[in-house]
Formats: sequence, C-alpha cells, structure tokens
Amino acid sequence: MLLELEVRDFALIDRLNVNFDKGLNILTGETGAGKSIILDAINMAIGERADREFVRTGAKKSVIQAVFSMEDVIDFHQTLEKYGVNSEEEDVLIVTREIYANGRSISRVNGIIVNQSILKHITEKLIDIHGQHQHQSLLNTEFHIDALDAYGGNELIGLLNTLSKKYKNFLLLQNELQSFCYDEVERERKIDLLKFQMQEIDAAKLQIGEEEELNQQRNIIGNSEKIYATLGNIYETFYNSSFQPSVLDHIASSVKSLQSISNFDNDLGYFYATLEDIEYKIQDIVREINNYQEQVNFNPEVLEEIEKRLDTINNLKRKYGKTIEIILAYRDSVEEELNNYINSEEKISKLISTIEKTKEELLDLAIRISKLRCQAAKSFQNQVISILQSLNMKNVSFTVSITKQKDSNDEIKLSKKGIDKVEFMLSSNIGEPLKPLSKIASGGEMSRIMLALKTILAHVDNIPTLIFDEIDTGISGITAQTVAEKLYDISSNRQVICITHLPQIAAKADEHFLIEKHSTEKNTKTLIRKMDRKSRIYELGRLLGGEITDITLKHAEELINKANKKNKS
Repeated sequence: MLLELEVRDFALIDRLNVNFDKGLNILTGETGAGKSIILDAINMAIGERADREFVRTGAKKSVIQAVFSMEDVIDFHQTLEKYGVNSEEEDVLIVTREIYANGRSISRVNGIIVNQSILKHITEKLIDIHGQHQHQSLLNTEFHIDALDAYGGNELIGLLNTLSKKYKNFLLLQNELQSFCYDEVERERKIDLLKFQMQEIDAAKLQIGEEEELNQQRNIIGNSEKIYATLGNIYETFYNSSFQPSVLDHIASSVKSLQSISNFDNDLGYFYATLEDIEYKIQDIVREINNYQEQVNFNPEVLEEIEKRLDTINNLKRKYGKTIEIILAYRDSVEEELNNYINSEEKISKLISTIEKTKEELLDLAIRISKLRCQAAKSFQNQVISILQSLNMKNVSFTVSITKQKDSNDEIKLSKKGIDKVEFMLSSNIGEPLKPLSKIASGGEMSRIMLALKTILAHVDNIPTLIFDEIDTGISGITAQTVAEKLYDISSNRQVICITHLPQIAAKADEHFLIEKHSTEKNTKTLIRKMDRKSRIYELGRLLGGEITDITLKHAEELINKANKKNKS
C-alpha cells in the first residue's frame, strides 16, 4: 500500500507531500491542475524511464520519494534479499528517485542504490496504474494465465503447485541425463579424454613433497663448486691452518689454562666447563662439515634428470592444478567421472525410463489443468461481459483464448504452468474482431476493462494498490454510479487511488484530495490538499455544475450522505 508520496521540483510541483490511506482515495481538480503530474511522479517511483524534462525549470534535480507498506506483499523479504536491499523491521519500503537536469537519474530502495530494472522488478507487484499510463500488469499476457488460474479456485491452484514441483524434478532429470553426454560420439570422446588425463598423471608417479625436494637438490648441485670451496676453507681454518697453531689448537690451549685455575673460583670453573663444551661442539661440527664436503659432487647428468623431472611436474601443473596435491585430487575426480561414464549405460536407461514416466505424469496433470482452465474461462468471460455492459460498454465481446503451446517441431510444449497459452481478447464494438488487450487504444475503455477484471479478481490477486485514471471518460448517470460502486467494492480489501471528474465517484471517497494550480507573475505551482467535509461538499458542487449555488451545494451534500449510507451498508 502507498502510504506517502513526497515530490520536489518535479514539473509544476515545487514541493508536495501527501499521505494516502486504505480504501478509496479520490483525487479531483480543474482540468490542467496537474493531476497527471501526480501519476507521473508515482510512475517515476516505480521505475518508469526518467526524463529530464520533468525537472522543474531552474532546479538542478527532481526528487520523488514513495513510502510503501509491505505488510501484505507476498515474498517481499525474499525479493529484497535477492537484490541486496535491507528489509525494514516495520515492513516498510522507501523508494527514492532523483532525476537530474543533465539527464542522469539515481534510484534508491531503503537507502541502497539500484538500477532502473531492479527498481521495476521490486515494485512491479505493488501498484497497477490503469489509464493513460502503461504500468499495467494485465496488459502483459504472461499475467493472463496467472489471473485465470487464480480465478479457477483451490483445485486448480493445487494441481498447479503439484505440476510445478514435478516439472522442476523433470528438468533436474533432463540435466542429469545431459551430464552423461548421452550422444554416443560425445560420450566416447569424453571417455577417451578422461582416460588420457588419468594415464598422463599416473605415468608421472607424483609424490607429495617431491617438487620441493627436487628444487633443493637442483640448488645444491648447481652451487656445488661454491659449497665445496666454502666448506674447505672453514675446515682449513679450524684444523689445517697454514698458521701454527690452528683455531682449535688455540681453543684447546685456552681450555687447558682454564682447567689449571678452575678450582680457585666457581666462575672460573664455569668458564672452563663452557669453553670445553664449545671445543667439543666445534670439533663435531667441523668433522660433519668435512664429511659433507667429501660428498659434494657436481654431476651434470643428475642435474639434467632433475630438470626433466621438474619440467614434467610443471607441465602437469599447467594442465591440472597449481600443486601436486591438487593434481592428485583432480586425478581421483577424473577416475570417478570415468567410472560414471563407463557404467552409465544402465544409469542412462533408468534415467530415460524415469524421464518418460515423469513426462507422461506431467502431461496428464497439464491436461486436467487445461480442462479446469476452460471451465473457469467460461464463467470468467460471462462475468467480465456482464460488468462491462453495466459500465456502458453495451456491445462488448470478451473471450479468454486458450491455445496449446508448441515447440519448434510443432509438438505440445510443457512448462511449469502446463501446456496452455492464455490471452484475454476483446472487441468493444459490433463488427470489430476480437483483439488482445494490448491493442485497445482508448484510455477510457481500458480503464473500464481493467475495472471489470479487477472487480472479478479483487479477492484473488495480490497487488495492494490500484490507481485508475480516465476511468470516467465517456460515462455519466447510472453508469457513473455503477463505476463508483465497483471502485468502492474493490477498495474494501485493497487501496484504490482514483482521479475523476465525476461527482458520483468522488462522493464515495474514504479520503478526498484536491489538486490545484496556483500561478503568480513568476511561476506556476501544483498543490494538493486533503479536504474536510465542508470543502468536499464545495468540490462536489463544482463537479456537479461548475457554478456554485445553494442548489448544487445541497445536491452535493445529498450525494455524500447517500454514498456514506451505502458505504456503511
């Protein structure tokens, strides 16, 4: 439900704020006062294409903000979550649209910037605008089948839910069959590829940690001359120095000297013990250095083998993974997939059998649903025609066209909604052929058609706010009274906003707003205000006769009293 609309610097609107309520909200005003501008602003809020011509002269940008109650909107939180928009705890949706004079526009939903497409998707189930504007769900033939199904009742809806679940499973089975590459040539090609990959990895006989060890060996052999020379110098320094005595001789002499005085003091004993330990450690490490040096050997053949092995590993890494661990894991997955293909004949046979059985069940369900649709369509057609005739469309013809969906091979095509294609067709005059609703040109006719459809579907569709513009074009008298009553009936379980010139409709209002245009020497502004009973009587008097007299005011008051009495009943 639309709770609040705030508009700034939009067309003739300087600043406007209006709070709508449940029930029937009526907007009236003189021709040219700016009623259509209000609808243009609402259209901007629900994602229609922004036009910089809407920016008020002299302003940098227009700002439209609409606040919606989402209390009764199905899947509201899931839809917002899908697009990364925060859900307010109060179940409120705040849409802000900024249109700049340079042509740029920005849309926000609950403070999160979204593009126009996402904005339209989020708001498409919030408002239907019927009349000269084009945000009309029932003009989209995709909604026709949903409308008829909703009208069809619980049995039809129950079968549809069963069909939808079974169809989803049907698609999963088809995808599973496709994953087996049922085409024989493709299947054999896949098996050959998997065998080659597994054999190539197996032939390499990879070992975890092998690459690191090879790199270390390559590093040692490649630097063997430097390692040999460095270790030799260290050994010479400690054992076979050309200078006498050697480093170890000096340490041994120092240890012996400390030993001779170690009994005189604990600290001297500590020095002696520590240096003696160092002497033994140096002897050990120098001996190990010497042993290591003797094993150092530059072998170009070994180095070449290491390089070849690393090339093999790197080649496999480029194909199958960044590490040996990943390559080996890939090899295991290849083996599993290969086994699935090799053993797939039996699985394929079972899948085909299951798919055929499921398709038969789907067709049976779809045929049952189609029959129920045809039954519902007859009643639906009669109701629509009856209501349209009461709305002064005496020569109207309306039918629900139900045809079978066909694929490229001209065979019946299944979908999650069955096998039917549903479209509403209408002819408003004798001798004219039936046409799709989208081909109906008259705004007044379209509004009455939508009013008839919404009257029938009021208890089954879920769009919380309906806006009617030009609903009263070409009607008066008893027809006008009928339209008023239909609008009020619809508003009993959803919000209706209606722009009208007819006092019969305005008299039924739960809330009545007056749109006025004020002009000065410098500019022109459109304003809107909520009217009390006294001002409503005055406005209805204007609608009744143009010139305000005691008689028109008395008639206006009688209209309001009569409407209130009927509304209560």
